[in-house]
Amino acid sequence: MDYLKFDKAQLVNTEYSLKKEYIRTNRAGSFASSTIINCNTRKYHGLLICPIENFLGENYVLLSSLDETIVQHDSPFNLGIHKFPGEYSPKGHKYVREYNMDPTPSITYRVGGVVLKKESLLVEKEQRVLVRYTLLEANSPTMLRLQPFLAFRNIHSLTKANMDANTRSESVDHGIKICMYPGFPYLHMQTSNTSEFVHVPDWYYDVEYKEEKKRGYECHEDLFVPGYFEMEFKKGEAIVFSAGTKEADSKKLLKQFTKELNKRVRQDSFDHCLENSALQFFSKNGRGTGIINGFPWFSLSERNTYLSLPGLALARGDEKMFLEVFKTSFSKICDRFSPDSAINGRRYSVDVPLWSFWCLQKYVESGADKTKLWKNYGEKLKQILLYYKNGSNLPIIMKDNGMLWIERKGVTWMNIQKNGEFVNRRMGYVVEINALWYNAICFTLEMANESGDKHFISEWDKVPELLKQSFLETFWEEDKGYLSDYVDETHKSWAIRPNQLFAVSLPYSCLSAIQKKAVLDVIEKDLVTRRGLRTLSPNHHEYIGVYNGDEEKRKQAFHYGSVFPWLFGHYAEAYLKLHKSGGESTIRRFLYGFEETLSEHGLGTISEIFDGNPPHQPNEATSYALSVAEIIRVNKMLNKSPLK
Repeated sequence: MDYLKFDKAQLVNTEYSLKKEYIRTNRAGSFASSTIINCNTRKYHGLLICPIENFLGENYVLLSSLDETIVQHDSPFNLGIHKFPGEYSPKGHKYVREYNMDPTPSITYRVGGVVLKKESLLVEKEQRVLVRYTLLEANSPTMLRLQPFLAFRNIHSLTKANMDANTRSESVDHGIKICMYPGFPYLHMQTSNTSEFVHVPDWYYDVEYKEEKKRGYECHEDLFVPGYFEMEFKKGEAIVFSAGTKEADSKKLLKQFTKELNKRVRQDSFDHCLENSALQFFSKNGRGTGIINGFPWFSLSERNTYLSLPGLALARGDEKMFLEVFKTSFSKICDRFSPDSAINGRRYSVDVPLWSFWCLQKYVESGADKTKLWKNYGEKLKQILLYYKNGSNLPIIMKDNGMLWIERKGVTWMNIQKNGEFVNRRMGYVVEINALWYNAICFTLEMANESGDKHFISEWDKVPELLKQSFLETFWEEDKGYLSDYVDETHKSWAIRPNQLFAVSLPYSCLSAIQKKAVLDVIEKDLVTRRGLRTLSPNHHEYIGVYNGDEEKRKQAFHYGSVFPWLFGHYAEAYLKLHKSGGESTIRRFLYGFEETLSEHGLGTISEIFDGNPPHQPNEATSYALSVAEIIRVNKMLNKSPLK
């Protein structure tokens, strides 16, 4: 494939181009996102979106967009594009000739004899976006105007014209600074060369976000434009526009752009795109290192941190990053399970701590020193197991049969609510929770045995066998040939769901080889697609094969048929364990089938979910940490070496 490159015919077709979105991030927590023709279709799109410490570190859109206008012979040609009710204005996409994501988003315009290239990137460790303009061709004197559209609002909300906004700007080196509301930092907008800022303050009303409208959300907002920068532009010249929360040295902007560009990972192959995408999820701040769950609207999630960390770090050979993230996240869990913790565990997802055991297992598989690992984490692991056993601060308790019993809905990964009620019942004995529980106990006993922790061994060594027997009695029926999803006081769910997969893929399993094969056969028949695994069999009467409609309809579809790419990682692991080298060709075929998704939705990355029905259209978050992580992990399973 021609990697992440689009031509004029594709770009001028808004039905095509507005479905292609890019995401760029930096290590300071900022990101930029839009469509490939720079028409924002979501409230989550913007040229500079960054965390604001004064507002609990949540993300805020400061600079929504930047319109360029080429002026020749006193005739202006506006290259921008915005959607308003019933129309696009201006229609700058008609001048677009090429879009390329490698190594950074760039777009080339042609206006008569003028050819202009625009490239943008985020500075690695600053809340700053840099946009470089290069005048490739010009047959007469040319002027460049840059018109910034400001939002100054939370990514989950929209702004309206109001009397409280401070619309006054102040001069800085080669530019201006403005702070529209108390608590925000100033936004410094500067150019690398001498420019004139023309004050023409105005609100642009009813900018419409197509994707928000489609999703049934409020979709109109008003953006403030303080004026425009105007400067002479000569053929062969490059000009850099900077927008950041601190003032920049305008004389260094051109060199800074080049320096930052040289740091970028190329996006010229499947592996390089995955590597680039993986790096975008890591975020460092004063509280430690974490993994952003996805873009453009997610923040950090403990469950997804443990599920994605082996793929995003270990499968890339980055042990240092693995430890930084694990230590940050695990300390939070340990705080919840400390004797002095006053947290309301009833609101806590019960599978999260159990995934931390699996995460450490993957670290051991990569070659970690078990003795050192036990010394650093052994006491905390034992403490977590005791809290499950005693039911302390959690809506879950270990029964006399060794199994974990969940006392309320909404505490597993299938926790979507519709009209205030959880869509999935999933209480009582839940299959993946008890598979994780068995795996966690066995792993801790393995570590304790190697470290000679006789006290722990004597207390827990009889539990696995009891738990294994109870697990099979509860979830397995020979005539069914697969595992039930959950069992409560009145109901045993035989809906075919992917949760049973973990009883096969986890390092320690209650199932025999014959039972594992039977489960995988059912999963392959009903759930496996070319984009991952469905969350429910199409043969089930509640199956929903297309993810669309208003918010409540989408919530219903989320776990009732939608395809999750991250589940493919666990399917591949289970399949390869069972079939060994004989299964590699099958998994490899699935793996490289994901290559075409890199240009479908979020460019160079993988979406959160896909429709259950063919052709499996992508949906929800355009870039999802777990999706990317598990595809990288499958690549490592097959190629036996870290992604580079």
